[in-house]
Amino acid sequence: MLLPLLALLVQTLDGAPLDALRAIPGTKAIVYVFTTVDCPVSNRYAPEIQRLQQRFGRSGVVFRLVYPGHSDRDVDIREHMKQFGLGGLEAIRDPDLALVKFTGATITPEAAVVVDGKLVYHGRIDDRFVELGVERPAPTTHDLADALTAVLAGRPVTRATAPAVGCYIADLTR
Repeated sequence: MLLPLLALLVQTLDGAPLDALRAIPGTKAIVYVFTTVDCPVSNRYAPEIQRLQQRFGRSGVVFRLVYPGHSDRDVDIREHMKQFGLGGLEAIRDPDLALVKFTGATITPEAAVVVDGKLVYHGRIDDRFVELGVERPAPTTHDLADALTAVLAGRPVTRATAPAVGCYIADLTR
């Protein structure tokens, strides 16, 4: 007998509870992209997040922006999404860091891919940022895209983690 997945509660921007692991029927994977309104590295990735959502979204991959902790106000999140063209993505708040802890995220931007309630990848989007303040002209590896390609092909993700570069999730240090 299969046991039901436990709920992993987060919030919508309107404050309503949401089970972060639930998605519409037919969803093949959920991608959580941890971000904040004031992380310059996260903000530089906005166009790439949009591209990935456009590329994989039509194949059953749901993308969710996750604003962890309490530092970002709802009004600022909405403005951030508008300013960086992220309005087509679902935004959620993780005030109690439940999703952060489930995925092991510590940095923004950091991505996590969950398939059928199981974490199959977490880490950087790609290797464009070598370290804070050091950016390649273009990435040489595309870790998140590679993980999603494997998931959609029914193959295991060969690299389940990759170190992210960005801003530490502030509420983890308290």
